[in-house]
Amino acid sequence: AGEIGFRVQVGGGMGRTPIVGTVLREFLPWQQIMNYLEAVIRVYNRYGRRDNIYKARIKILVKAEGQRYIDDVDAEYKQILEHDGAPHTITQEEFDRVAASFVPPELATRVLQSAEKTDAELRAHAAEDVQFARWLARNVAPHKNPALRAVTLSFKRLKQAPGDASADQLDTLAQLADRFSAGEARVTHDQNVVLPWVHAEDLHALWLAARAAGFASANVHLLTDMIACPGGDFCALANARSIPIAEAITERYQDLDELDDIGEIDLHISGCINSCGHHHSGHIGILGVDKDGKEWYQVTLGGSDGSALSGAPQAGKVVGPSFSAAEVPGVIEAVLTTYRDTRENGENFIDTLRRVGPDPFKAAANGARFKVEEAA
Repeated sequence: AGEIGFRVQVGGGMGRTPIVGTVLREFLPWQQIMNYLEAVIRVYNRYGRRDNIYKARIKILVKAEGQRYIDDVDAEYKQILEHDGAPHTITQEEFDRVAASFVPPELATRVLQSAEKTDAELRAHAAEDVQFARWLARNVAPHKNPALRAVTLSFKRLKQAPGDASADQLDTLAQLADRFSAGEARVTHDQNVVLPWVHAEDLHALWLAARAAGFASANVHLLTDMIACPGGDFCALANARSIPIAEAITERYQDLDELDDIGEIDLHISGCINSCGHHHSGHIGILGVDKDGKEWYQVTLGGSDGSALSGAPQAGKVVGPSFSAAEVPGVIEAVLTTYRDTRENGENFIDTLRRVGPDPFKAAANGARFKVEEAA
């Protein structure tokens, strides 16, 4: 009805027990979000498992209690509104005070050329260089200011861990942000960086500068734009290394034509069950496990983070026994080959998987293991 509010989900989480959050409220007026979250936490504090460190999670309580938890939150919320005086209600004055800290930056004063001229120039550059054309399609997003674009700089490159950056690269990034994005850069969940205030007419100059710095790979949302935790190379909790697996897959899929043919796909890697790489939500997930003191990897398929590309959120399913590090690249290749052989009408990986079911992919993955064993 034209009102702004929140859809509230509680109890989602990954780790050892991946669970999709339960919707407690389809719509909550924005003024009441803090009061409602107070009720959510009060009920968790009342019933949360203090007897078991592994079950002391709100996701465990919500799953165990079901409707009782939802009813108790509603009762507690009513108590806060009617008897406690709704102390955390957000007033318009408070909203305005906070909103004043989130205003667009002062863009450098300049005379902009017409949108028609800018579009013509970009089309001409794209026609001259297919790499620039791919970058425009993959890494550049629309902006609510029609004169601007939001640009993703890819930090996924061969011989460098996904999302990693050296001091020199960060210095270069700062220079790009100052020159092209009003001094602002944002680190993304996908381990890349977004420049949010780029003038459309500067896109080609930015691409040239980003390419020179190694940030212009046009692989956003493609296979090599993977998410990976630091794994056993840097984390004491990890059961296995993530970075060498990420590098092996990246090295195998360097052909952008092949990546474009495979299409948009989420690949996530975690070095342990804590799921810092969010492997459960990847279309393809890889989880490091410890078996007899050695590094092994489980592969999951069909995960979704609830994005427009992936559809409803769900945790991926394990395809079978764990694989050795040497087997993982072949397993991924076998899964993707099965997808390319069975897809219809240009559908993406997750849609093909849901249409044909997991069995052909499981068979391909486990078949790849035997090929490695035979070669050995």
